[in-house]
Amino acid sequence: MIDLRSDTVTRPTPEMRAAMMDAQVGDDVWGDDPTVNRLQDVVAERSGKEAALFLPSGTQSNLAALMAHCERGDEYIVGQVAHTYKYEGGGAAVLGSIVPQPIENAADGTLPLPKVAAAIKHHGPGMGVHFARTRLLALEDTFNGQVLPADYIREAAALARERGLALHLDGARVCNAAVARNETLAQACGPFDSVSICFSKGLGAPVGSVLVGSHAFIERAHRWRKVLGGGMRQAGFLAAACLYALDNHFDRLAQDHANAEHLARGLGAIDQVTVTGQATNMVFARFPEEACAPLQAYLAERGMLVQVTPTTRLVTHLDVTVTDMDAFVRAVKQYFSRG
Repeated sequence: MIDLRSDTVTRPTPEMRAAMMDAQVGDDVWGDDPTVNRLQDVVAERSGKEAALFLPSGTQSNLAALMAHCERGDEYIVGQVAHTYKYEGGGAAVLGSIVPQPIENAADGTLPLPKVAAAIKHHGPGMGVHFARTRLLALEDTFNGQVLPADYIREAAALARERGLALHLDGARVCNAAVARNETLAQACGPFDSVSICFSKGLGAPVGSVLVGSHAFIERAHRWRKVLGGGMRQAGFLAAACLYALDNHFDRLAQDHANAEHLARGLGAIDQVTVTGQATNMVFARFPEEACAPLQAYLAERGMLVQVTPTTRLVTHLDVTVTDMDAFVRAVKQYFSRG
């Protein structure tokens, strides 16, 4: 099976499964799970933050972060197509009573800083009482596979500090960003007050995200994790997979990026396919609209899973190889050469 729908489809390797089965466990709600505690300590150290918190999903990790930064009626500035705004069920508004202030993302995933500055609301006596209090700026890295420029992140952090805002990163693929920029995890997380790090995408763990930040911030987030139903008991089995991934799958993300480049070159040589972008482990391609459904079925019959749309996203990951990329390109080429 060649599955290019997402990097969330990875399955634990035999070595990861062995680490999970060997994990020491306890009751994490009581704080007694040694493997969860070790994961939190290790991720805090490697991200350069004071503390960390293990959560079952990236959505919950981001939401706990937003609720730890903002009070009811506060506002956070976010991209119009950012995951925390568009693809997480409106949780910040529904469960956190936090007002989102979306800004159109630039093509490279950044939020133009003049627009960010203009969106920050005056708060206080007089006209300020009319507005939600702007408390947080949230960025996403990577964004559609694209790595946010380091200079941009520094400038965004400086603006946030100057205007009294906290800075959160939805780092679902921050490890991909760090590898692409040839940075350590601490360097990638350094400018942010909080970062949500997902382990169930490119790192290949079955479940889990870790939220990092200051001791005071993580204490607040810990309470919100409980409110959101994220307290888990013998979670060390899951934490062990994350520890294994951090030690063994971080550097190999470069291979996923290379495979995506290889895939983009192969698809780009097919007349009926237009490659519109490639960055880190993602390839974006345009297919003729009338071919989308039959091509998807054709590929599925050959053990290849992808959502074929006029603008298709293909994602490389731990479970696919450069040989698989060649096989996929051949299958697409064969489909269009049938006449």
